[in-house]
Amino acid sequence: MTTLSEKHDVANYAPQPGGARKLLDSLFSISQRGSTLGREVRGGLVTFFTMAYIVILNPLIIGGFSPEAAPVDVAGNWLPAAQVGAMTSLTAAVMTILFGLIANLPFALAAGLGMNSFLAVSVVQEVTWPEAMGLVVINGVLIVLFGMTGIRTAIFRAIPKDLKAAITVGIGLFITFIGFVDSGFVTRTEAGPPVQLGDGGSIVSIPTMIFVLGLLIMGGLVARGVQGGILIGIVISTVLAVIAEQVFKIGPNSDTNPHGWHLNMPVLQGNIVSLPDLSLAGEFDLFGSFSRIGVLAATMLVFTLVFTNFFDAMGTMTGLAKNAGLASKDGTFPRLKAAFVIEGLGAVAGGAGSSSSNTVYVDSAAGIGEGARTGLASVITGLLFLGSMFFTPLTSVVPMEVAAAALVLVGTMMCAQIREINFKRFSSAMPAFLTLITMPLTYSIANGIGAGFIAWVVVNTAAGRHKKVHPLMWIVAAGFLVYFARGPLTLLMG
Repeated sequence: MTTLSEKHDVANYAPQPGGARKLLDSLFSISQRGSTLGREVRGGLVTFFTMAYIVILNPLIIGGFSPEAAPVDVAGNWLPAAQVGAMTSLTAAVMTILFGLIANLPFALAAGLGMNSFLAVSVVQEVTWPEAMGLVVINGVLIVLFGMTGIRTAIFRAIPKDLKAAITVGIGLFITFIGFVDSGFVTRTEAGPPVQLGDGGSIVSIPTMIFVLGLLIMGGLVARGVQGGILIGIVISTVLAVIAEQVFKIGPNSDTNPHGWHLNMPVLQGNIVSLPDLSLAGEFDLFGSFSRIGVLAATMLVFTLVFTNFFDAMGTMTGLAKNAGLASKDGTFPRLKAAFVIEGLGAVAGGAGSSSSNTVYVDSAAGIGEGARTGLASVITGLLFLGSMFFTPLTSVVPMEVAAAALVLVGTMMCAQIREINFKRFSSAMPAFLTLITMPLTYSIANGIGAGFIAWVVVNTAAGRHKKVHPLMWIVAAGFLVYFARGPLTLLMG
């Protein structure tokens, strides 16, 4: 998608003299993709500030500051939050820079939220943390092999264009819903409907008001074609949040303070600079889980990890590439195979560093919305992640509510791809609709893709269009049936 600011940038872009600028332009094909150095830098900054929350959140999900406040494995082990935070930053930095240099795409990688929650809630109830991270490494190795052998690319090419468009729209709805929830704009109800607006149908908290105000500021700037509109909006909203916290002493969200800030408070806490603790590097046990819980049970866990990682990332990259205008008519994008391989290496690196599997982040859409089109933006984001190892207090100043506003804005942009779906043919419309609606309602990109794949195979076959169904779609749909039934299957095996 091309915004007004992007058109302005392209129309007024002229390569500037200078060795460094010329080298960057040649290395990343900046002008060839209709971008500018300024847009790439801004895009990298926006992506980082939109997803910097993972440096704070990941240690809280899989780690803690004491055994009482951390997920404890079957052997009583737990992961110290400070060490998890350092490895989260380091792994995200290395993999994002590598992705930018090799795949040359504006996608950033970090510890996947679905994967880390699965590890903390389910996996470590059966195995130790080192053994769980060993399973993550095996998952990553398999994904790398799928990427190197072309299996992942073949499956990607087999996906019909209607489903690829639906994946993009679904991700747009998904990140919008994430933004609504993370900002407190949408909350759970104790009884009745599963969700509601704010608290009792009304917006009553200052942080949520900051979210709404930030969304309107960013939307207005982008609508006017202001270059750097999203980044400017993030800065303005963060300043307003800092002022609000200083004046009203809002505090963090908790059971006793339900109207506080979600996750990050817009204040500078502790020392600005701190040395990272990288003690968790290499602390994984590759095959220990197989002897602890048996080959079948461990294999089912690996299957679940691979399926989630494989299709979550594939769906995310599909949506991001289309949103960046880098996808061709069949949905493929530049350096597709390299992107799949590097993403798989992210899972290996995440497991080896005990920060959980690293995958492409849908939050990268914020940087794309700012104009990023090349891997230079990813390099910028990666360098900022590297710096966050030493400046964690600074990365936590941008509150979740401000980052959420950027996600909703980009979700709006991604939903424009709905025009690519053929709703006149029901055999295309139903699978596409299930794809795009299942993602936000089940909080999973992989679930949406699975629902769409299964529906596409069944509905098109019933409509007499079985010749239009690629054989790989049948295989993957069967795999998703197993994936959705993994709970009962695990019980049967046990």
